[in-house]
Amino acid sequence: MNNFPLPRLDKDSKLYEILLNYCRLKSGEKWEDPEGLHSVGCIDCTDEDQIKNFIGKKKFTLAVHDPPYNLIAFKKMNVDEFILWCSKWIKNTEKILTKNSSLYVWLGADYKKHFQPFAEFIIMIKGTGFKSQNMITMRNQRGYGTQKNWMSVRQELLFYSKGEPVFNSANVYTDIPKILRGYYKEVNGKITENFERSHSDKIRAGNVWVDIQQVFHLKEENVNGCFAQKPLQAIERIIKVSSAIDDRVVDFFSHSGTTLLAAERTGRKCSTIDIDPVFCEISIRRLEHFRETGLLGWQNSNPFAKEILNDKKLIELLRKEYNMSYKLN
Repeated sequence: MNNFPLPRLDKDSKLYEILLNYCRLKSGEKWEDPEGLHSVGCIDCTDEDQIKNFIGKKKFTLAVHDPPYNLIAFKKMNVDEFILWCSKWIKNTEKILTKNSSLYVWLGADYKKHFQPFAEFIIMIKGTGFKSQNMITMRNQRGYGTQKNWMSVRQELLFYSKGEPVFNSANVYTDIPKILRGYYKEVNGKITENFERSHSDKIRAGNVWVDIQQVFHLKEENVNGCFAQKPLQAIERIIKVSSAIDDRVVDFFSHSGTTLLAAERTGRKCSTIDIDPVFCEISIRRLEHFRETGLLGWQNSNPFAKEILNDKKLIELLRKEYNMSYKLN
């Protein structure tokens, strides 16, 4: 259904409280995929016992985490508290990964406060069993900025590893055409340039991603109510490169369920958690919605559309607070 958006759920406590009534999970509970592939838990990522109960004896070859650095952390914690919190879920991640595995963490920086918590996080993780591998920059097509500073059009992704994990980069090409000639090299006595040696006319993925578009309301994968949703293409690229078919992937911050959906589409098994029952429900519904319709999200509709259209209280709230002209069924 088009033109049926939701406001940001992290900013609307009234709407959030109503939507809780439609969530199938409460704190500590989990949902098991009826097809036996995935699981979703309403779990605190810093609680080691909850994590153990949720995953059992499973081990994972890949972790993809997108902690709420722009939503919750700076409102409720100072930087030291935030890093202490991060250290707990990093420790829990390390314990459930295989000896040869990869970890990706999306992490932002507050430019006006000495780029915290970026530096503090990097220093903290030096004391763990993870090795730093790379820092990926993903470009936002629509940035935000000011007349007194450069427009901010980047998101940072930290890449770490344990042991010697799989890295299938050879066939991961972007949609960007290879237009720059050069890089001459002698091969078998003949001087060649990069076009002659390449297997593709496209550029292979590097550590600067300019070919992936951020999620906005016109994209099919849009999940209304979620903020800072990561593009499905970005997560699928990570999964394809750093895991194999049937491997297990874990995500401690499910939010809009992108890692769950990416795992489904790439033939992996995903265990994902979120401390918030609403985002757990959204993640489950997104997977179910994809299986039923083949659609990646709701674009201008939302995951709770059916319930809202049958809930007079919700309709009145959305009319009053947001001037949304929804009609009861």
